[in-house]
Amino acid sequence: MQVPPTVLRVALPVPLQRLFDYLPPPGVQAASVAIGQRILVPFAARELVGIVSGHGQAEAGIEPKPALALPEGEPLLQGELLASLHWLAGYLHAPLGEVLAGALPAALRRGEPLPDTAVHGWRLSEAGRTALPAMRAGKPQALATLLAGIRDEDWLDGEAPGWRAPLRALRERGLVERIALAMDTQATEPGRIPPAAITLNAEQRSASDAIRAVDGFAAFLLDGVTGSGKTEVYLDAIADCIARGRQALVLVPEIGLTPQALARFRARLGVPVHALHSGLNDGERARAWLAAARGQARVIVGTRSAVFVPLPEAGVIVVDEEHDGSYKQFDGIRYHARDFAIVRARALGVPVVLGSATPSLESLHNAQSGRYAHLRLRQRAGEAKPPAVRVLDVRKQPLQAGLSNAALDAIRAALGAGGQVLVFKNRRGYAPVLLCHDCGWSAHCTRCGTPDKPSAMTVHGGGRRLQCHHCGHRRAVPLACPDCASLALQAQGAGTERIEEVLKERFPDAPVLRIDRGSSQRRDAIERHFAELGSKPGILVGTQMLAKGHDLPNLTLVVVVGVDEGLFSADFRSGEKLAQLLIQVAGRAGRADKPGTVLVQTHHPAHPLLLTLIAGGYHAFADGELALREAADFPPFAHLALLRAEAKHADTPMQFLQRAKDLLGDAGIEIAGPLPAPMPRRAGYLRAQLILAASERRRLHAALDALMPRLQAMPEARKLRWSLDVDPAELY
Repeated sequence: MQVPPTVLRVALPVPLQRLFDYLPPPGVQAASVAIGQRILVPFAARELVGIVSGHGQAEAGIEPKPALALPEGEPLLQGELLASLHWLAGYLHAPLGEVLAGALPAALRRGEPLPDTAVHGWRLSEAGRTALPAMRAGKPQALATLLAGIRDEDWLDGEAPGWRAPLRALRERGLVERIALAMDTQATEPGRIPPAAITLNAEQRSASDAIRAVDGFAAFLLDGVTGSGKTEVYLDAIADCIARGRQALVLVPEIGLTPQALARFRARLGVPVHALHSGLNDGERARAWLAAARGQARVIVGTRSAVFVPLPEAGVIVVDEEHDGSYKQFDGIRYHARDFAIVRARALGVPVVLGSATPSLESLHNAQSGRYAHLRLRQRAGEAKPPAVRVLDVRKQPLQAGLSNAALDAIRAALGAGGQVLVFKNRRGYAPVLLCHDCGWSAHCTRCGTPDKPSAMTVHGGGRRLQCHHCGHRRAVPLACPDCASLALQAQGAGTERIEEVLKERFPDAPVLRIDRGSSQRRDAIERHFAELGSKPGILVGTQMLAKGHDLPNLTLVVVVGVDEGLFSADFRSGEKLAQLLIQVAGRAGRADKPGTVLVQTHHPAHPLLLTLIAGGYHAFADGELALREAADFPPFAHLALLRAEAKHADTPMQFLQRAKDLLGDAGIEIAGPLPAPMPRRAGYLRAQLILAASERRRLHAALDALMPRLQAMPEARKLRWSLDVDPAELY
């Protein structure tokens, strides 16, 4: 009897809950292939890069195909990271191959060779040194002056924002050259602040000492008011981690926070700090990821996907602004970076610090129940005082782009006193609605919404373009009403573009800068905006991008426009999100020694949420909201999963979800639906959902364990799009 050949069990990035058997490439012994290695294999008519997940014997009567190649001899996924990813796949009930692929940077996912992880720097070439004295003043000349000595790229990122564009000009003329630097030969940044120069206050010292005293895993909730110096606590703990020869991972919610965090961390720590976020190109992300895997990167600062970096010498994990919704992945593998960071910290045996001025209710509940150590910072750092908050009743008041006369007067006074102003409106674009004044027609997206629930298109470009913020569809603003041919088309409401326009008209002598997704797509865009404004009087107009962690020491006035839109929402988390947003925005005002004022415009000045926040602050709101959640059996007192389905025809998703409900039977969990989604149509697809809830996490996952294989085996599952979202951040 012939012995079946030894095969490699390969996890492939396909939506199937199984491994695939392949023979090793010709000339390679299966036993020599390590688990966690990349492998190139044929799959149907394609070639895919998978991850070796085990060895076994080929099934009788089946002749496996040989793999095509092994890109490298070392495993990329191994040890704790590989085990944690296996856990994640099980927890999310997601295909292992997709989870493993998602943990790799895109370049490595495609099978590209491992990049060089050497640290690089720039200097003037011989031609550059000759040309420097005669160069005209400008950005290339300023950069060339810096490059008279060797400057590593990390230093340039921190000290010369926007250096890459003038560098290209110098490089094209042959005036600079790139060189590899040894890790231990990098010059410490000028202006580095030694740890001894930083004096922590009593609360900060107590929090830092608690983190540093831990030997092994512990979860800390660093709950500090805005401006209380949470970052200094992080830095003190990280400095201790580095002194012990360990690695630190810091997660931030937005790319926009990364340059500011990098500059501060580099100045304070004096070691290379590696960035990892979607604003980098594929090669840069792969180099940072691999440098962490090889232990070369000692401090990694990144957004959501950075939670997947290997940490062979882990010392501490920090999740800044842990409440932020950006940590949740809303497509593909629907993980939550904060939660997975805790899982990894436990597996690595290191402390994890969750920091926020407005902690999520889940984290507060865990702190109150003793799962997390609760560290409080109740005082602003230094001489800073909390801002004064005023509610402006704008009922019956004339408004200009949503701004009342009282708000405009306050802006004028703040500018006259030499301060800076932030006008916050959480809606980008020029206006949310285009309306015909004669017949009532309004512009709706033809790919989203339904006749009874239309989806409005937002006006952009000063009234010249319509764009759907759900599917991205764009079209020009019509010259006349499509229904009645009237020319009386009006943009109703105000977005950040319209507010910017009005403020430029009202305050022509003050710089007005808009910061939202539309104006901040380029690398370092937010940093350039802040550099442009500097410390001089001016106005920032922006969305929630400005509410997160930015330190603006000269900001003395915050005006919140359009808060009413979040007061009456069907989402049970809407109150929590609005409270967090208001507190975070308000916290931008009154840093350093300058007092701040916050004006909240509303048509509902007596709304309980506003009254609670102003009278008692965020924690008073959170206590009340947690009591309501417990009474209603909502998270964090229950555990949810959301099964979504969408197709071109309305009946298909509903039938599929009804079948899923039938398969669940009496699983001991609560089932709501199937029902049309709150947004029943998006990008041409009709959407429905099934909500699963249980008081015990174990019971919910037992039901899903039984359901998912049966769902995937159904022929109907291949006729529509469907997904499972465990611990959904929104029921949408």
